[in-house]
Amino acid sequence: MFFHPPDFCVKVIVMSLFKKKCENRILPRHIAIIMDGNGRWAKKHSLPRSSGHVAGAKTFKDIARYCNKIGLEYLTVYAFSTENWKRPKEEVDNIMNLLRDYLKDAENFKSDNIKVKFIGNLEPLADDIKALMKKDEEGSKDATGLKLNIAVNYGGRDEITRAVKKIVADGVKPEDITEDTVSDNLYTAGMPDPDFIIRPSGEYRLSNYLIWQSAYAEYWFSDILWPDFKPRHLEEAIDDFNRRNRRFGGV
Repeated sequence: MFFHPPDFCVKVIVMSLFKKKCENRILPRHIAIIMDGNGRWAKKHSLPRSSGHVAGAKTFKDIARYCNKIGLEYLTVYAFSTENWKRPKEEVDNIMNLLRDYLKDAENFKSDNIKVKFIGNLEPLADDIKALMKKDEEGSKDATGLKLNIAVNYGGRDEITRAVKKIVADGVKPEDITEDTVSDNLYTAGMPDPDFIIRPSGEYRLSNYLIWQSAYAEYWFSDILWPDFKPRHLEEAIDDFNRRNRRFGGV
């Protein structure tokens, strides 16, 4: 006769093993994710592309909360690039409306103690979206958990171009410009560079994402479409990160 422990005991055992695993690994300080594959996920399920973006938004919330749960310090997600404006107007409008819905949800990450910041060239966005972003940032400024950066209308080259213009406008002499000067004028000023970049969906490129900051990042690619990306896939990626030997040019 076999003894079958009650479900509660099983959950306690699983959580205990998970906690032990977390204690014995190196957690990246800053993970950046390219949330890719929403459109292909929708096509795969014979749904409109807008449904893929809705599913992707849900995955984003689940992963952000999970990152906060395991103690990650920084998470930066690529929500909308400077190149995404080239998509059909209907799709862009759907994405912007989805962003509005997210921003209007007052309970977003407030109860999760997550600090939210929006990075990118926000000027072209609709005034109501910018106002909601400001409200979300203000409402979470005292949070002490995960620092969540949401990149909207973001492009790596555009970011560097803007940084250079600002440095010139500030009158900094060429001989005084250092790598720190550039870093201090990027959207991510004051943050550690991402040490781990994750891209699902089967693509193997950065797509103009954090190209200055990712100079020494580790990369993890997967064929999983973003709406299907689960915490277990993040755990798999982090396990792989722990097997890497990061030498930073040394021996």
